[in-house]
Amino acid sequence: MPKGCHLYAIAIGSNRPHGRFGRPRQVAEAAIARLDQEFGLFDASPIILNAAHGGAGRDFANAAALVESDLEPPEMLRHLKSIERDFGRRGGRRWGPRVLDLDILLWSGGKWRSRRLTIPHPQIAKRAFVLQPLAAIAPGWRIRGPFTIRHLTERLARRAPRG
Repeated sequence: MPKGCHLYAIAIGSNRPHGRFGRPRQVAEAAIARLDQEFGLFDASPIILNAAHGGAGRDFANAAALVESDLEPPEMLRHLKSIERDFGRRGGRRWGPRVLDLDILLWSGGKWRSRRLTIPHPQIAKRAFVLQPLAAIAPGWRIRGPFTIRHLTERLARRAPRG
């Protein structure tokens, strides 16, 4: 990676169709292509379908991408929010349906904390729909001391209720 360049892990989610891109799975594919166009796409996970959480209603298509950028976290967040708006995302209720959701999960700079952004993402260890795609492309990324993404994914799977 070039000097001054950071590696970011980005969560991708969609549970509303888009007029041009189609169903949520295709929205996630289009978002990965956009990240590739605007940043250096290092890798992208397979897209998985997950049940909706909270009041989101429809099931989600989720993926993760690793991108390279010289942007610092606040600028990266602004850029990702701009991409969401380009895809038709509008403000709404928390956990509501959305065409596209892009979240910074991790970055190669370690921890970051500001009023609008916390890295690592505060809920990363509790969300299988985030950990599973990320484990497919960055299983060894360390988070929270000795724990890797693979370790957190396995730990969460052991705690999941059997049904």
